[in-house]
Amino acid sequence: MKGKTIVVKLGTSVLTGGTRHLDRAHMVELVRQCASLHRAGHQIIVVTSAAIAAGREHLGFPELAGTMANKQMLAAVGQTQLIQSWQSLFNIYGLHVGQILLTRADLEDRERYLNARDTLRALLAHRIIPVINENDAVATNEIKVGDNDNLSARAAILAEADLLILLTDQKGLFTADPRHDPKAQLIEEVQTIDDTLRKLAGGSISGLGTGGMATKLQAADVARRAGIDVVIATGQMPEVIGRLAEGDRIGTRFPALATPLESRKRWILAGPPPHGEIHIDAGAVKAVKDKGSSLLPKGIVRVEGRFRRGEAVRIVNPEGRELARGICRYDALDLNKIKGQHSEQIESLLGYGYGSVAIHRDDLVLL
Repeated sequence: MKGKTIVVKLGTSVLTGGTRHLDRAHMVELVRQCASLHRAGHQIIVVTSAAIAAGREHLGFPELAGTMANKQMLAAVGQTQLIQSWQSLFNIYGLHVGQILLTRADLEDRERYLNARDTLRALLAHRIIPVINENDAVATNEIKVGDNDNLSARAAILAEADLLILLTDQKGLFTADPRHDPKAQLIEEVQTIDDTLRKLAGGSISGLGTGGMATKLQAADVARRAGIDVVIATGQMPEVIGRLAEGDRIGTRFPALATPLESRKRWILAGPPPHGEIHIDAGAVKAVKDKGSSLLPKGIVRVEGRFRRGEAVRIVNPEGRELARGICRYDALDLNKIKGQHSEQIESLLGYGYGSVAIHRDDLVLL
């Protein structure tokens, strides 16, 4: 089997076994599986949760107010415990690890995004296992990715991975909540993520982590659009990581979309969050969707939000659904002045111009 780049996301419920303590015996087993794939020529990236849980454990489970400062303090303590644990466990198999702590801000800014990508590639080139987590010790709500499911999808895009494995305390995505419905069946493969499927995704089952099936579905959608296969599976299954790498049909698989996005479009999809919305008419929908055209001011009917030139926006069709996402060449104030107008009128209306299009096709990703 040809060597693959595989991202393994380990949720808090997997690393604690549903308890308040890190399950180090199970962590050893997960590391053994990763080391086996590494020896077989694969590149392995670990996205680890449980920093706050590790911090609470190390400090003896103190009674603390749920303030941001206390959570960041626990994360700061827990990060050191986690990375020491991962280093000692991978050392058993003669492997080194390198820690990368990220926030959303690192993924929004193009230069920082490329720096993170280069660091990740350098670690992989030297056969070092990258261990990635959100930098909860400094992150605020404004700059957090918010959950490690979505962080792992973005890490997979950074690494141009072949496979993203989301390990959790459930066997996969079911037709109903298996905790309450004995007739619930495992969905083995998902080709289309729609509103019906999203309704099946509930919250965090264990209550220990920040994610649930909903965030895993979001992560799967992001990663598969970048040409990455995704699987949601239970972390308790024997040899689960190796079996998934071999293509065994366990868990819920989300096949990659046929055509991976170019590097810049991957960044648009994975990096900056949308800062506003551009509502377009039916003619613009046809041009953008069917003809592969850029978005012109003429097709814009409404602009919502406050965004600057170069920031990401949602492109919304007449039915109110997000059609695409792109990097705008004009800020919200300018777009409000030129919406519905022909491109040749831009300079006369604004007194300057940044080109004839509102969003160029190269800066636009269809959803």
